[in-house]
Amino acid sequence: MYKSIILFLLLAINFNLKAQNKPFEPIENQDGWKTENLLLGNRKIEKMDSLVSANEFKQISSIVISRKGKVIFENYYNENNSDTKHNTRSATKTITGTLIGTLIQQGSIKSVSEKASEFSKVENLQNPDNRKDEITIEDLLTMSSILECDDWDQNSRGQEEKMYIIEDWVKFYWDLPIKGFPEWKKKPKDSKYGRSYSYCTAGVVVLGDIINNVSGSLEKYAEKSLFSKLGITDYHWQFTPTGIPMTGGGLGLKSRDLLKIGQLYLNKGKWNKEQIISEQFVKSSTEPHAEVGMFDYEYGYLWWLSEFGQVNQKDKAYFMSGTGGNKIVVFPKLDMVVVLTSTYFNGGMESHNQTTKLLDEYIVPEIKKLNK
Repeated sequence: MYKSIILFLLLAINFNLKAQNKPFEPIENQDGWKTENLLLGNRKIEKMDSLVSANEFKQISSIVISRKGKVIFENYYNENNSDTKHNTRSATKTITGTLIGTLIQQGSIKSVSEKASEFSKVENLQNPDNRKDEITIEDLLTMSSILECDDWDQNSRGQEEKMYIIEDWVKFYWDLPIKGFPEWKKKPKDSKYGRSYSYCTAGVVVLGDIINNVSGSLEKYAEKSLFSKLGITDYHWQFTPTGIPMTGGGLGLKSRDLLKIGQLYLNKGKWNKEQIISEQFVKSSTEPHAEVGMFDYEYGYLWWLSEFGQVNQKDKAYFMSGTGGNKIVVFPKLDMVVVLTSTYFNGGMESHNQTTKLLDEYIVPEIKKLNK
C-alpha cells in the first residue's frame, strides 16, 4: 500500500512539473494568425509561466502575446484551453465602441457628435429635462454624460447593480436625474479635458440600443460588420431582459479572438486590407478625452490609457479592462498586443494589480529586449 502511495505521489509531482514547464509555443491553427517562436528559452518568461502555472498569480486563465502581427507566446492555465470563451466582463465595452466605429465608417451614423436621443428613444421619462437631448454619442463613449451614473459609488442612482434588478436597462439610464456638482467636486469646465468622468455601465447599454436601432439587429450587425471580418466564429453574448445583447459586459470570446480586437486598432482600423473602422476613429478612440481620477489613468472612447513597464522605462498603451484583472493591451511603439484573462472576479484591486505586475515585470521588459 505504501509503495502505491509513493508511486502516486511521484507521478503527481512529475505531472505538476510538466504542467508548470510545458512549452508555451503558439500553434498555427487557420484562425488568421501566423506564429513565431521568439520567447522559447527566455528564462524570465519561463519564470512567469511557471509562477502562473503554480497559481502564484491567482486564477489566470490565459496569456497570449502578439508582436508585429504574429503570435509569439500562448498558454492557458487552470483547466482552460485555446477553445475557452472567456467572460472578460467590461472589456466588452470596448467592442461596443468598435461597433459604433463601424457604423460611422459605413455612414449609418455621421459622427460621435450625433445626439444619442435621436437613436435611443424612450417615452414617459422620470426626471424629464431638455438637457438630456444634448447628450452625444461621444459623451457615452467617454463616460462623461451629464446624468448621475457612477458604478463606483454605491449611493449613485445609476449604479449598475440597481440597473440589473429592473427589466428595461435603457430606460433606467434615461430616467436618471442630472448630475449635481457641489462646491467640493470638480466641475467639467475645470477638468483637464472639459469632461467629468464617472464609470457608467448603463451608458454603454444605451450605445448598444443605438447600434441595435440603427442596424436593425445588434446581434446580426456585430456578426456581419465585425466578427466575420476578423474570422471570429465562436462567441457568446449575454442578453438584457428585453432581449438585446449586453454591450456593457459579459461577451465570451477566445483569447486569440480578443487579440484580434487589439490588433485591429494596432493596424489603424484595417484587417486583411479592409478598413473596418476609420483611422481617424482609431486615433480618437485611443487618445485622452477624460481624466479617470484614480490610478493615473486617462480615458478614450471606452479604452483605458496608461503606461506599463519598469520604472523610468514605461511604454504607453491603451487597453480594454474587465473585472478580475482581464486586460487586452495594445503597445503601439512595441508593435505588440497582450491578452491577459482571469477568473479572479472577487479579487478587487488585487486582481488588476497582478495582471499589471505581469506586464510591468515580465512581458514589457522582455519584449523590449527583442527590439534592441
